[in-house]
Amino acid sequence: MKNLVAYITTGYPDLELTIDLALSLAESGVDTLELGIPFSDPVADGPVIEKANLHSLQNGFKIDHLFAASRQIAPKIDTLWMGYFNPFYHKGMDLFIDEAVHSSVSGFIIPDLPLEEARPYKEMVKAKNLALIDFVAPTDSSERIEELVSDADKFIYLVAYAGITGSGKSESLERVIDDIRNVTKTPVYVGFGVDENTAQEKAQGVDGVIVGSAFVKILLDESLSGSKKIEKISRLAKEIKEKINP
Repeated sequence: MKNLVAYITTGYPDLELTIDLALSLAESGVDTLELGIPFSDPVADGPVIEKANLHSLQNGFKIDHLFAASRQIAPKIDTLWMGYFNPFYHKGMDLFIDEAVHSSVSGFIIPDLPLEEARPYKEMVKAKNLALIDFVAPTDSSERIEELVSDADKFIYLVAYAGITGSGKSESLERVIDDIRNVTKTPVYVGFGVDENTAQEKAQGVDGVIVGSAFVKILLDESLSGSKKIEKISRLAKEIKEKINP
């Protein structure tokens, strides 16, 4: 059974909907939830997630809101915090680790933290039985991939193409997947550009897919009520889970 990871932006349109949506996704085939930490300059994300980040910040999002929501969400569905390094640095990694343990969050995804800078933080995270997810891109050499995934935990985030999330590009990943498989048994999940139309194809040869922009687009649809957004996103999650497990 291939796994489905779903990204949603914490606090957009509000914290209550974030919690209700997360719990609905837990019942809709989602295996792991990425709770996105709103940030003003999400460099790896496309315009859809960037817009949701901005709206959440404008609505008054604070890191304490992430912690409060996670206490209600993480005991019900495997949860990771996805965010850029700036908030972790300014608030302190110790704080995030302690709060993750307290709320049953299983780890972190920090896309702008390169391997060399991540190492001391990874030791801190591992000491508390948490995961710091490693990224591999199609541009990485075989030697670099071995370095990147040598001590990977939980799963490896395989970026489907060089660029930003949600742009729907396509690149051959066979060589990269083979290189990863040659050095680790850690599951490989592919992200960037995964939606109901591409999920089945992108799931080939990997253990799961990561979907973000396709869900956040629905969150941004102001013609829908909160309950309709939850219903539509949950239905889409079920559809994608079925498509990657035909």
